[in-house]
Amino acid sequence: MTVNKPSRAIAAISLVAALGLAGCSSSTAEKPAENSAEPSASQEASTTSLTVWVDSERVDALQGAADAYEAKTGVSVEIVGKDTGDIKDDFIQQVPTGEGPDITMGAHDWLGELTTNGVVAPLELGDSAANYMDVAINAATYDGTVYMLPYAVENIAVLRNTALVPDAPATYDDMIQAGKDAGLDHPFVVEQGVEGNPYHLYPFQTAFGAPVFGVNDAGYDATDLQIGNDGGLEFAAWLGEQGAEGNLNTDIDGDIAKQAFLDGDAAFWLTGPWNVGAAVDAGIDVAIDPVPSPTGEIASPFAGVKGFFLSSESENKVAATDFLVNFLGTEDAQLDLFNSGNVLPALSAAAETASADPIIGGFAAVGEDAVPMPAIPAMGAVWEYWGIAEAEIINGADPTERWNKLAADVQSAIG
Repeated sequence: MTVNKPSRAIAAISLVAALGLAGCSSSTAEKPAENSAEPSASQEASTTSLTVWVDSERVDALQGAADAYEAKTGVSVEIVGKDTGDIKDDFIQQVPTGEGPDITMGAHDWLGELTTNGVVAPLELGDSAANYMDVAINAATYDGTVYMLPYAVENIAVLRNTALVPDAPATYDDMIQAGKDAGLDHPFVVEQGVEGNPYHLYPFQTAFGAPVFGVNDAGYDATDLQIGNDGGLEFAAWLGEQGAEGNLNTDIDGDIAKQAFLDGDAAFWLTGPWNVGAAVDAGIDVAIDPVPSPTGEIASPFAGVKGFFLSSESENKVAATDFLVNFLGTEDAQLDLFNSGNVLPALSAAAETASADPIIGGFAAVGEDAVPMPAIPAMGAVWEYWGIAEAEIINGADPTERWNKLAADVQSAIG
C-alpha cells in the first residue's frame, strides 16, 4: 500500500497530538467514590493477600514496597520471582483458571496479546497519570484505555568513544565522516545480521517521515499502514546507498558490533543501555548522543516501556490497584527498581533524579523524541517481513521494488 506523505513537520505534530490524546484517558479516570459498593483496600485488609510476579532480578527491589504496604494496610504482598521468558505465557495460561497472580510485571508491547486474551484489567491511574513521562503513559495505553503502571523506559542512542571523536556529530553524514577522519575501518556500527534489524534502524526511517502506522485518538491505527509511503521509499533508497558504501552491513551482528566498539575499531555504536556497562568496563570514555539524522528531521527511536499489569481475574482489584498506584508509583519504589536494572524510571520525578548520571541522562534526552513501539496485534505482520526486506536492500536489492513488496506483504497479512 502506498499513501501520500504529508510534510514531515505536520506528520510529527500529528503523531505527538494523537498519542497525547491516547494517554489522556487515564487522567480523567475517577477513583471509586467513598460510598461505592466496592470495598476500600483497608476494608479488604483482613481477608486479602496479593501475589505479584516479577522477573527474578527485581524481587529484592520490590520487597520494600510490599513490606510498606502490608504495614499500612494489613494486606500481605507475596513477590514471586519468575524466569523472564516464562512470565507472559504463564500469565496468559493461568489467569483464566484463577491460578495466576493479581499483578504481573511485563513489557508494554505485550498489550495486544494480553488484551486479546482478556487477561488484563484497565488500571485507574487518576490524576497520577500526569506524574509519568508522556511516552510511558502512551505506551501503557491500548485502544484508548490504560492497562499498565509503567516503571521504566528504554530506548537506543549512539554511544560515542570520546577518545576517538571528542564532539558529537550534528548529522548522520557528519558522524560517518568523523569516524573516517579518525582512521577507523568501521566509523559506525549497528547490529544487523542476515535477517536485518529494523528496531535499530527505525530512527533513520522516522527521519524520512515513514512511521509503521498512523495514529488516531485511541493510539496506533492498524488500518493506516504508513510504512509504504513516499518517505518509506526514500528511506529504502538511502538503505541501499548505505549498504553500497559499507556503512550498513548485514555481516555485522550484535556481537561483532559490540566487539568493534570495545576494541576501538568503531567510534560510534547505535545500541541500548544494556551495552553501556561493557563499554565502561573496557575503559572507554563513553558519551551518549542523539541518533544523528540523515535528513535534518528528528530521528525517533522506539521506546520500550516496562510496567505492571492487573489481572482481569484478580479477586482483589481494589487492593491491587492501591498497591500499584500508591506504592509502586512512588519515587522511592521507582528508584529502587532503577537501581536494580539501571533503566530510566517512568515516573518523571524519579527519572529526573536518575538522570543526574550522565549516561542515564543521555538516554533520557534521546528518549524525549522516542515513540512507543506499537503493541497492536498487526505489528506481528510487520516484524515478519520488515527485517528481511531491509537486509535484502542493504545487500543490493532494488530499493523501490523491494520496499513496495514489503508494504504489500504486510498489508496482505494484516488483511
